[in-house]
Amino acid sequence: MAASSRLISKLTLVTGGGSGIGRAVCQRFASEGASVIVADRNEESANQTLELLSHDLKGQQHMALGVDVSSKDSVEKLVTSVQRRYFQPPSVCVNAAGITQDEFLLKMEEEDFDKVIEVNLKGTFLVTQAVSKALVSAGAVKGSIITVGSIVGKVGNIGQVNYSASKAGVEGLTRTAAKELSKFGIRCNCVLPGFITTPMTDKVPEKVIDKLTAVIPMGRMGEPAEVADACAFLASDDSRYITGISIEVAGGLFIG
Repeated sequence: MAASSRLISKLTLVTGGGSGIGRAVCQRFASEGASVIVADRNEESANQTLELLSHDLKGQQHMALGVDVSSKDSVEKLVTSVQRRYFQPPSVCVNAAGITQDEFLLKMEEEDFDKVIEVNLKGTFLVTQAVSKALVSAGAVKGSIITVGSIVGKVGNIGQVNYSASKAGVEGLTRTAAKELSKFGIRCNCVLPGFITTPMTDKVPEKVIDKLTAVIPMGRMGEPAEVADACAFLASDDSRYITGISIEVAGGLFIG
């Protein structure tokens, strides 16, 4: 999808912006004219993303900030820092921060289950809550909150009971948030990536990748930029009458 200028003058916050899908979303938003706050637990990675962002359009001001999305205090400090810098809350927020701690159900440690839930699900809740509170308090007339779920949240995946549960929760959270926040002009939608080439999938053995691509109707892994395309649509006014939905970006995986 060719870059347009749909996001000019929009202030956008992307968690997990230091790599993978989050980085691609930051780049896409900047190319469409948005000012981007790159938030990541790894500040060095966030700053590396910052260096990649275009500043071609007047008024664009990007910044990188550290955040631990599983900490309410850290998330609230993040939103406060954004408001102090820009004198407004972000009108677009993408919850792309996420981790995996894979293991079979019978062998998984409680700690590894909790870690994934805390970042992927609780983190999405904390960021969504903080941003929506800021938007409502500021009297903003509209906002767009985008969560990043996963196709495995719908169908499950062997060795990912924690990850699958967290992403199923993200989808349910998004639908509920959409119902509660629509009266404030805040739309909430979820993107469900399939198997995407990211640092997380780099750990997967090549034999497993080959088996996965064999069952994807489009015959290949997806690219982070293709997920970013969906996020840009949901961030823009092109989707102004869309809320509470999930968009699968999975190459047709698990159709039906």
